[in-house]
Amino acid sequence: MGMGSRGMGPRVLIYSHDTFGLGHLRRCRTIAHALVENFRELSVLILSGSPIIGSFDFRARVDFVRVPGVIKLRSGDYTSLNLHIDIEETLAMRELIIRHTAEIFDPDIFLVDKEPLGLRGEVKETLETLKERGTRLVLGLRDVLDEPAHLAPEWKRKGVGPALRDLYDEIWVYGLPQIWDPLADINVPKSVRKKVVFTGYLRRSVPYTVPSGRELIDMEEPFLLVTPGGGGDGEALVDWVIRAYESSFTPPWRALIVFGPFMQAETVAEFQRRIAAIPRLRSIIFDAYIETMMSRAAGVVAMGGYNTFCEILSLDKRAIIVPRTVPRMEQAIRMRRAAELGLVAMLSDDGQRDPQRMATALRHLPQQKRPSSVVIPGLLDGLENVNRLVELGLERRAAYRLAVAK
Repeated sequence: MGMGSRGMGPRVLIYSHDTFGLGHLRRCRTIAHALVENFRELSVLILSGSPIIGSFDFRARVDFVRVPGVIKLRSGDYTSLNLHIDIEETLAMRELIIRHTAEIFDPDIFLVDKEPLGLRGEVKETLETLKERGTRLVLGLRDVLDEPAHLAPEWKRKGVGPALRDLYDEIWVYGLPQIWDPLADINVPKSVRKKVVFTGYLRRSVPYTVPSGRELIDMEEPFLLVTPGGGGDGEALVDWVIRAYESSFTPPWRALIVFGPFMQAETVAEFQRRIAAIPRLRSIIFDAYIETMMSRAAGVVAMGGYNTFCEILSLDKRAIIVPRTVPRMEQAIRMRRAAELGLVAMLSDDGQRDPQRMATALRHLPQQKRPSSVVIPGLLDGLENVNRLVELGLERRAAYRLAVAK
């Protein structure tokens, strides 16, 4: 398919490696929706390995291609998610699907989420092919990747340096340097530094319409929303909150606990048994419209993931955060900074999970300041800035096409 033969309208391809959790998928979907809302003719295609991408609805002109899933084991190795086939075969399939999709879709901009070369280098050839076609290549990074002591050797091992130098045109960081600079202590050349743009955090809004047939949880207000994100590593948070309600130090509000789609079934069953004995607690497994629930909540208890942080800021919620510290320090780094700035309150999980500590934090929550009382210019300007950057990218791409056509 030649360059001149494709249909009308600019195109953006987004790659999200999605080995685990909801974070990458939800961030990419937020960006895709903002783009089609802003550009009337634009189409966005998301390449994702998420097993639950089909649970989310997508706006017109946004679609996805689901590549076979893989999951990362604690050892750091990968294994196939649903297929009883060798991981090498799964990776080979993923790489081919990604490359063919990119070649046929022929995007003006290719936005890669977090992993510069993709999972095990699976997007490297696609990047090289698109580079030759003059596609704008963009790496999108969240505010905190990991502590520099871990990230630098990881990137070196994966051979990320040359890609940042030679392949990518731009690096967008969905955050602000006064909160965190993900590349601060990593030795990258000046030419790479120049490609970095801080966009601000990605504002979330409550969907205007929630599809019919979806059960709305009828929670009497005021209530607390307890959300460990995808839930795959949220057991400690949920256990600690339940302990506070089981103890004699009763927290002030009723609470709704959302386990997340990746929490293990037997863990969920055990939590449900404990919750059933506490009249002021309710639970659900998963809600693709968590923003709607959060907007109604009087306060939030959560882990420190990127999306949850964006939601807390956007919906201006008082929050208690219990960040995870394994396998990465990312959430703890983000939340320590947010707590220093007065945006959230943070509790560290010391393994003891003393019910009184949690109950006391919950009792102080109504007196906490809201995030909006802290003035940080440009904090939530991420989507407007991404739209502006895409507009500039499309103009450059159009200029390139013209030059090639001559």
